[in-house]
Amino acid sequence: MIDERKEEAAALYALDLLDGAERSAFEADLAADRELSRLVSQLRETSATIALLAPPAAPSPLLRKRIMAAAANRSTTPPDHVVPFRLPSWTAWAAAACFILATGYFAIANFNTRSTFGALRESERLSRIESRSLRNLLEAERLISRRQIDDLKLARHDIEDLRGQNTLADLKITSLASPAGNTPEAQAIAVWNPRTQEGVLSVSKLPLLPKEKDYQLWIIDPQYPMPVDGGVFQVNPANGTARISFKPGKEVKTAAKFAVSLERKGGVSKAEGPIVLLSD
Repeated sequence: MIDERKEEAAALYALDLLDGAERSAFEADLAADRELSRLVSQLRETSATIALLAPPAAPSPLLRKRIMAAAANRSTTPPDHVVPFRLPSWTAWAAAACFILATGYFAIANFNTRSTFGALRESERLSRIESRSLRNLLEAERLISRRQIDDLKLARHDIEDLRGQNTLADLKITSLASPAGNTPEAQAIAVWNPRTQEGVLSVSKLPLLPKEKDYQLWIIDPQYPMPVDGGVFQVNPANGTARISFKPGKEVKTAAKFAVSLERKGGVSKAEGPIVLLSD
């Protein structure tokens, strides 16, 4: 593809307006680039065609008189003045026409390039959206298909309860695990619907707590300095499972992470106890 610098040089070269080092450098590029050579040929043909369309111009009487006088005195005495050289009248029209053609060519090329870049940017944006949706869908299907879903009692209808008018890709589905290994077998899944500001948390294999303690769910949103309270819960004494629906008291714009801590009975406004479960 010919860049703008070479296109400009090609237009000047076609009109014999390049000289010196610029002309030598361009001729070296011209010898190695067939596409550039074709462009120069096309520009030269166009300028020649336009030049032929110009009507013939007769010299002015003064110029004719000077030329005849210079020719008559050439063999006898040197001229006492120099006759100025003037380009034919059609040269300026030809140069202007070539400039207009070159400008149009560059404008069309620039428009096409901008259109291509715009289409690529839009395609990239749509690809990112599609990729994010596919990741959410794959994660949801993976979690639903795994055996742990049965253990956590999180069936497909639990997700459908939160969907409302949203697609499955709009839901945030996050797994939680023990961050310090103090409850290595414990697992949890949080499903969050940002539109309705509702969620479901299902846990399994959490240790049974004494009566003076509760598990407390937290939603970590970067807009707040402290995690948002998601409510307290206890687990089934037989298998350490629990399933709770939660709706925080504050609006959550970005549910970046979910956490479960061990707190005193009834819960606290600010996490005090150890974190037993945390999402990635």
